[in-house]
Amino acid sequence: MTFTKLDIMPAYKMVSRTIEQHILEGRLRPGDRLPSEPDLAAQFGINRATVREGIRQLEQEGYLQRAAGRRLFVSLPGYNDLAPRASRALALQKVSFRELWNVAILLEPSAARGAAMMASDSDITALEENVVATEIAVDANQPYIKLDIDFHALVARMSGNRVLELSREAVGLLFFPAMEALVPHLPQAGRRNVIGHRKILEAIRRHDADEAELWMRKQMIDFRRGYELAGLDMDAPVAWTEHARSGEAPAQ
Repeated sequence: MTFTKLDIMPAYKMVSRTIEQHILEGRLRPGDRLPSEPDLAAQFGINRATVREGIRQLEQEGYLQRAAGRRLFVSLPGYNDLAPRASRALALQKVSFRELWNVAILLEPSAARGAAMMASDSDITALEENVVATEIAVDANQPYIKLDIDFHALVARMSGNRVLELSREAVGLLFFPAMEALVPHLPQAGRRNVIGHRKILEAIRRHDADEAELWMRKQMIDFRRGYELAGLDMDAPVAWTEHARSGEAPAQ
């Protein structure tokens, strides 16, 4: 009889996994203060360097934050922590524009419908400000891709559905490089985006869920049509870029 080699997890991963499990099970709650590194090292029976590496991983994932005095507190990962990691995973899987679009055509209209039903006055004001800023950028021939991505993120947030918001955010970040590839080929894309966003905004302002969903669907179909007109390969992998990670507006 033979045995397979044991896959032993590094000690620092055991530290991060153990603390994460305490958070997920509610034994550690957001705002709770973690013991100091020396105390944790003594409790785990390992050295401080190993504890520090495990803690660093949890900080990167958004489970821990350092406050004044460098003390560690439990926190909840936000969309800015979770969505980029999911987007990177999708990029590593070499997903294509076609795959992203097939998901987005389901998520984006649903988000617009939810936003029309749930939007508050302050939500609508924020969306109006985004549309106006996009109009100004397009008229001045300035970068507008980040504003476009932000518009869709705002609509999803207004829907009040956190699962929908996180799901579309991971996809939306990968549309950043897709739009970078598209915009230089279609200078009219900016103006068409503004028109579509204005239609969606007005439908949300009237709380007209059917109209908001309809116009968001039209815009997503227009996005795909633009990709085809630009002669871009819809089945080629969409690359992960630093612009997608940082949210910086790329040159156009």
